[in-house]
Amino acid sequence: MSFTRLVRFISTDGNTYTGDAILPAGTYDARKASEAKLIVGDIFGTYTVTDEIKTIIKLLSPLSWTQIPTVRLLGLNYAKHAIEIKMPKPTFPVLFFKPVTAIAGPTDPIPVPKLAQVDNEMDYECELVIVIGKKCVNVSEAEALDYVMGYAVGNDVSQRNWQMKKGGGQWSLGKMFDGWAPMGPAIVSSKLIKDPQALKISTKINGVVAQSESTSDQIFGVAKTIAFLSQGCTLLPGDVIWTGTPSGVGMGRKPQYWLRDGDVVEIELENVGTIVNKVEYENDFKAKL
Repeated sequence: MSFTRLVRFISTDGNTYTGDAILPAGTYDARKASEAKLIVGDIFGTYTVTDEIKTIIKLLSPLSWTQIPTVRLLGLNYAKHAIEIKMPKPTFPVLFFKPVTAIAGPTDPIPVPKLAQVDNEMDYECELVIVIGKKCVNVSEAEALDYVMGYAVGNDVSQRNWQMKKGGGQWSLGKMFDGWAPMGPAIVSSKLIKDPQALKISTKINGVVAQSESTSDQIFGVAKTIAFLSQGCTLLPGDVIWTGTPSGVGMGRKPQYWLRDGDVVEIELENVGTIVNKVEYENDFKAKL
C-alpha cells in the first residue's frame, strides 16, 4: 500500500515520524489532519504504511534536509509573471539552486537575518514543488511523470535587492537564507494529481489575495521540466524541483510591496494544501522601509 499524503511530524512523545495523513472527510489539506498512519521503511525504496496511528502535534517539512540531495528552482516560468517584471519569456528553463538549509516546514516562521533586512526588498513566490521519487536521467517528456513521487506547495522567498542588483547576475544570493523555502504541508502522491498543469495556486498576505493563477500558465510544464533537467544530469530520489511563480509578486505590483516583519504569508495549491509562514526579523533589527 502506497501513501496518499506523506507527512513528517512531531508526535505526543516528542519524536519525529513519517506518516500518511488521515484527513477529515471532504478535505485535502494535511494541516487539517490530527493523526497519521505510521510509515516504516525507506520512502524512496521499500516501505509500509502501517495501521499504527500517531497523533500529529506539529507538521514539519515533509522531507528533512538529509533526504534532499538538491533543491532546484525555475525562474520566469509563468508567462504573465515574465510580462509583469518586464523580462523576456525564456527559450529554455531558467535554473538556479538553493541550499537544503533553506527548506522549512509549512508553519515555520521565515527568519530574516540582518543582511536581508537592509534595503529591504523581500518578496513572496507561491510555487508548485515536484518531488522526484526515482533516479532518472535522459528521460523523455512522455515518461517524465513516471518519476514523480508527488507534489507539495512552497514559497520561494526572495530578497530582490540581493537577487537582482548585488548578486553579480546570479540569483542565489537573494534566495539562499535559512528557512527561505518553506514547503508542505505534505507530499501528495502523484496518483492523486491527474494533471499538474490544471491546478489553482495562490498567495495571501495578511489575509489579502496577492497571487491567484493556474499552473496552466507555466511556460515549461512539469513533464517538460523534468525531461529537460534530466538531459545528461541525473535526478535523484528526494530531489525537489520548484517550478516558478505566477504573476502578482511584490516586485511586479504597482506600487511594489515588500514583506515586512510580522507579515503572514499563506500559500495554497489546489488539491495539495496550504502553508502559512510568518515573517520574523532576527535580532530586533528593523530596516528603514
